[in-house]
Amino acid sequence: MPGFGNALRAERIKFTTLPSQWAAPLTALVLTVGVSAAVSASEGAPAPGSGKDPADTIYYGLLFGHVAVACLGILLIGQEFNTRMIGTSLTAVPGRGRLYGAKLALGAGLGLLLGLVTTACCFLAVDATAGLDLSTPGLARSFLAGVLYHPLMVLLCLGLTAMLGNFSAALGLLTPMVFLGTTWLAAIPGVREAGQFLPDRAGLYAMRTQAEPDVHYGHWTGLLIMALWTAAAVYGGLRAMRRHQTSDA
Repeated sequence: MPGFGNALRAERIKFTTLPSQWAAPLTALVLTVGVSAAVSASEGAPAPGSGKDPADTIYYGLLFGHVAVACLGILLIGQEFNTRMIGTSLTAVPGRGRLYGAKLALGAGLGLLLGLVTTACCFLAVDATAGLDLSTPGLARSFLAGVLYHPLMVLLCLGLTAMLGNFSAALGLLTPMVFLGTTWLAAIPGVREAGQFLPDRAGLYAMRTQAEPDVHYGHWTGLLIMALWTAAAVYGGLRAMRRHQTSDA
């Protein structure tokens, strides 16, 4: 039985040798930073006293890029369901919790690195094109939330994919939901109140520097809400993985 280190090393090798997997974070980085930089360059510096939240520009590209972040979480486990190679993985690493833990560790590490690079590049791009007042209250917290949003999104989608046990179902359900679904829900009267507690909406709110009167929690609470959703998905994925039988995979 391979130890956790060997299982993690195997997951790293899978990631680096499958173009579809490492293309996802690269797409997320280029799309997020590129769109944010383009919007910042076109809008220019906000007028003094405009009250515009700088996070609107800094993270504008994330509204598109976080779909690729979600795809990364789906691909880290969903591709093995799709190719039926999950059975081989379970044979090589009989401990289902160990295999799942290795995937979570890789996903968390990749998400954290992606979040750090992407958020830093967005800040630098906006500062270079429109100028950024680093003394803005809440900007440091916004940066931290932007970094942490990425690993939380990766782990959320990884856990949900493990629960579904189907690559196509996860890709067809989660990516439209992240890209459009929660935005539509937040725009429907009567549903808006509940929609703000969905994981991506809460995580995006945590990045804002200004408060919104229609949101019933604070910025740190928004990050906590997303973390709780992620923890529930990760636990659900673990339960699902433990039910998988090698012969059925």
